[in-house]
Order: sequence, then structure tokens, then C-alpha cells
Amino acid sequence: MDKEKYQEHLKEEHNISPLATYVKEIVYGGTDGIITTFAVVSGFSGASLGPQALNFSVLAVLIFGLANLIADGASMGLGNFLSLRSEKKVYDDFYNKELHETKVSLNEEIEETELILSDQGFSKKDARSLTKIFSRNKIFWVKFMVQHEGGLNDPEYESPLKSGFITFFSFLIFGFIPLVPYFFNNQVSYSALFVISILSTGLALIILGFIRALISKSSLTMSIFETVILGAVASSLAYAVGYMFTI
Repeated sequence: MDKEKYQEHLKEEHNISPLATYVKEIVYGGTDGIITTFAVVSGFSGASLGPQALNFSVLAVLIFGLANLIADGASMGLGNFLSLRSEKKVYDDFYNKELHETKVSLNEEIEETELILSDQGFSKKDARSLTKIFSRNKIFWVKFMVQHEGGLNDPEYESPLKSGFITFFSFLIFGFIPLVPYFFNNQVSYSALFVISILSTGLALIILGFIRALISKSSLTMSIFETVILGAVASSLAYAVGYMFTI
């Protein structure tokens, strides 16, 4: 099978989506955006609907909600960017160290490789043969040692910039949904707005769970259930905190 046929095989048989590479960023950013923003809504609503209501205005919810949405989204995107940059730096440093050792301590590296392969279940004879084959491809050999000796996965195909942007925009898009009802406040009661926001948040969590299942090819029911339950628990805690300030 040549390389072109192999690529067609991956596309047709495995149906790997380009978004699958960034499923972590989409789910992580989206979930945190929904929960974090709804936490603001829940906190204000809990404080405004308690026995000694603090009477926060809808404008206050929007101001704090949007400020929180943009600031936290930027923080998450930047944090993800810096995290991947650091991960690449750690990997490169370990890679260069292993590369240097294959030049100055060749016999020790050969023994270490044979030991690793033996621990993976290969016989001593096969481990010795495989090590000889690995040593003929220095790049593959060093990457193998970095992964199995250092426990580091190759981040070569991960883009810190793309990862940061996807996390940021996923946070913004999904995190904005709980605030939508407050933009259409036409003499609707505070409690009614909160109920609509709860429904909007539930819908956002369902959509995110659906996207998660679609990209990762996992169980649709379980994916939606896990996402909604996580959001419900976090939101309930935020509401409880706000409610405590009215007691």
C-alpha cells in the first residue's frame, strides 16, 4: 500500500474528523464557558431570589456575565497556548538529551532500549533485533525513547496557537448562551429570566454533549448525560453560594 492509498484508507475506513484533534479544546472550553457564565447568573439569581433579596439588576448580570465571559475565555485560551508551548519545550529538551546520549553513550542506550522492549513483552532475542532496527532510524529511535523512557508524547502536530484560539472561541460561543435571555428583557420577571436561562444552559450542554459524541464517536446518550450532569452540579453549587448571602 502506497502513501496515497494509505491516506485514502484513513479517510474512508476510519473517517477521522479534523475536529477530532481538538475535541479536548472544544469540550473543555465549551463546558467551562457554559458553567462559568451560568455560575454568574446563578449567583446573582440566588442572591436576588432569596428571603432577603439583594435586588441586583438585569444590567448587573449582563455586565458581570460578559466581563467574566471575555476575561475567563481569554485566560483559558492563553493558558492552553502557554501550556502547549511548555509541553513542546519539555519534549524538545528531552529529545535533544536522548539524541545526545545516542552519540556519547550508544551502548547504554541500546541496553535501555532492549530492556524497554523486554518489559513490553518481547523476548530478549526479539528485543535485541528490534533495537538494531530502531538504531538505523535515529529520529524514530529517539522518539521511541522519549515516549517510553520519559513518558512524553510527541506534540509535533499540536499547534499551541490553534489550540488556544479554539479553546477561547468555544468558551465564548457556548458561554454566551446562558446570558442570551437577559438581552431580551421585556418586562419579564427576574425569576422568569432565570428559568429561561436554565433552559438555555441545559440546551447548550445538550448541544455540547452531542458535538462531543459526534467528534469522539462515543455513546450519544452517555456523552449528553455526563455533560448535562456536570453542568447541573456546578450550577447548583453556584446558586447555593449566591443564596447563602441572602440568609
